[in-house]
Amino acid sequence: MSRRSRAQRKLAVPDPIYNSRLVTLLISRVLQSGKKSIAQKIVYNALELVSTKTEENPVLVLEKAVKNVTPAVEVKSRRVGGATFQIPTPVRESRRKSLAVKWLIKYAQSRNEKTMSEKLAGEIMAASKEEGGAFKKKEDTHRIA
Repeated sequence: MSRRSRAQRKLAVPDPIYNSRLVTLLISRVLQSGKKSIAQKIVYNALELVSTKTEENPVLVLEKAVKNVTPAVEVKSRRVGGATFQIPTPVRESRRKSLAVKWLIKYAQSRNEKTMSEKLAGEIMAASKEEGGAFKKKEDTHRIA
């Protein structure tokens, strides 16, 4: 760890189609084995499906979904004496967003649709309506805390 100063956080560059940093974060989270073009196709197809099914702006639906899934607190294990306690701690803003996107993709992968684009679109729409696996994960996290 450097003694000089803290490392500067790099902001994600907005994507070329929707001009949104959140879409860029989603693409980089879907990314596997460095295949960015495939990840972009998956995310853009999912956003197209969202716009056709909901007839709304897909980026607004995505932002609403992420807002609904974003946790406010999480629990951290703390060892006191011989016992381990779960202590609720507030979550930093950058970690909140990354956790929300991570949960969206994780629960999208476990859905039963055919393609990853359909799974991701379904999870985004479910999260924007305050249902689905990712929203349930947030509720469970809050309940434990």
